[in-house]
Amino acid sequence: MKTVSTPNAPAAIGPYSQAQIVGNLVYTSGMLGIDPATGVLVEGLEAQAHQVFKNLSELLKAAG
Repeated sequence: MKTVSTPNAPAAIGPYSQAQIVGNLVYTSGMLGIDPATGVLVEGLEAQAHQVFKNLSELLKAAG
């Protein structure tokens, strides 16, 4: 098992990691629409959805 983290996605809000690699699978934690640069939840449902996928993309890049 390998822990994955990146400053390009919001830190986990609790005692867990952003993601774990187990074998050939990547398990990600729940993700909010928080802008990692500001630490603030972006405004509006559509903007939050876009931010969540941007954050997940950055996390998966870090996982390789």
